[in-house]
Amino acid sequence: MVKYHATFHRFFLKASFIAFFALLLLACKKKENGLGQDVLDPNSLLNSLQVDTFELQTFTYTEDSIISDNPAYAVLGSYNDPNFGTVNAGFYTQFRLSGVNPNFGNLAEITIDSIVLGLEYRGFYGEFSAQNLEVFEVSESFYLDSTYYAFDQLNTFSTNLVEPGTESFIPNPNDVTVIGVDTVDTQLRIHLKKSLAQRFLYEAVTGGSNFSSNDNFLTYFKGLKVRVNNPPQASGKGGVFYFDLNDPLSKMTIYYTKGDSKKTFDFLINSECADFNHVDVDNSGKPVQNVINDTLSGQKEFYAQSFKSRAVVNIPGIKNIPKKAVIHNAQLILPIQHQTGSKYYPGDDLSVSIRVDGALGGIGVFGVYDLYKKQYTVDIRNFVQALIAGDISTTELILSPRFFINSADRIIFNGPETINKMRPRVVLTYTEF
Repeated sequence: MVKYHATFHRFFLKASFIAFFALLLLACKKKENGLGQDVLDPNSLLNSLQVDTFELQTFTYTEDSIISDNPAYAVLGSYNDPNFGTVNAGFYTQFRLSGVNPNFGNLAEITIDSIVLGLEYRGFYGEFSAQNLEVFEVSESFYLDSTYYAFDQLNTFSTNLVEPGTESFIPNPNDVTVIGVDTVDTQLRIHLKKSLAQRFLYEAVTGGSNFSSNDNFLTYFKGLKVRVNNPPQASGKGGVFYFDLNDPLSKMTIYYTKGDSKKTFDFLINSECADFNHVDVDNSGKPVQNVINDTLSGQKEFYAQSFKSRAVVNIPGIKNIPKKAVIHNAQLILPIQHQTGSKYYPGDDLSVSIRVDGALGGIGVFGVYDLYKKQYTVDIRNFVQALIAGDISTTELILSPRFFINSADRIIFNGPETINKMRPRVVLTYTEF
């Protein structure tokens, strides 16, 4: 077992500018980051100590039960990551009526033109190769006030509702979408079988009370499951795409002609609809799985992945900071592995949490990614101050992609024993009173 300890490298600053400058030259220290210096009188920094030799324990663990209901974005698509394996994402959602008791009139006068599920793009991860869509009607009720996990699945009817011949699509969130004569924010437009629209219109006209209220409608039509069913993808191929279901233009619409008039009827998706993401991640045979199985191997590199795993940095030596210390700066520097131009890039922000009494909780800070330096920097000053004050006891920081249940982001961090040039480190400046 590796023994961890903290070695404190101290430097002393004189009151005069000349002595201060001379000591900086002798010590060959890099200029300190000014983050946090405004919290104390600058004169107190003249007596500060800097520590940058903490030994770190780094590893990865998996989350078994990830709550994925009511996400900011629905996720859809699949890809094959050379370091993380395969990701396959889909979602479930309910619908609500745009108006109760719709009056469609004489069905013999109506021609169904199409029924389309429109989904507003909000982002993506990976690349834009073709994917194959499937949509199924849910056969069991689900509820807005219930908890659903990323591994949950609902029963569905067996018929794929996607219009034959339109199953394959090439996603392009950067394109434009034209509906009729209107140009709208980019959408994925899923054409469903006209038989579904015919069924809705017939039910509304002859089905009694199923269209008389949203509660009745949800009992009659419980929702849809949307997923992809792709053939095996080559390493580095595919992507996962993000959709805003609460956008007013994310909805299911019947387009029909009555006489000489073109008409529509909408089934809405909004905050009153239950929805959740279902995501399968398979790390088998990939480097991330080795680190999950053997935490000591995380000293070379460690990982975090949306919907699956979190990274941990343990800094046991922080407990050796004097109890009367006032922390001026404390930064956790996390270099990552990322090839410029790679489709599988790190997110802009890193969520930083701690575990207290078995529960994961945020500490109000995020890591910010520097594209030029290829590293995250996390301001952990408040965390360190709370730790030495005894307000918290853990020395572990838990790192995750910020949008853990809304994205397909993943990150490869350099470990303390990496073969790469840059290693993770903590740089801490404090004054002892």
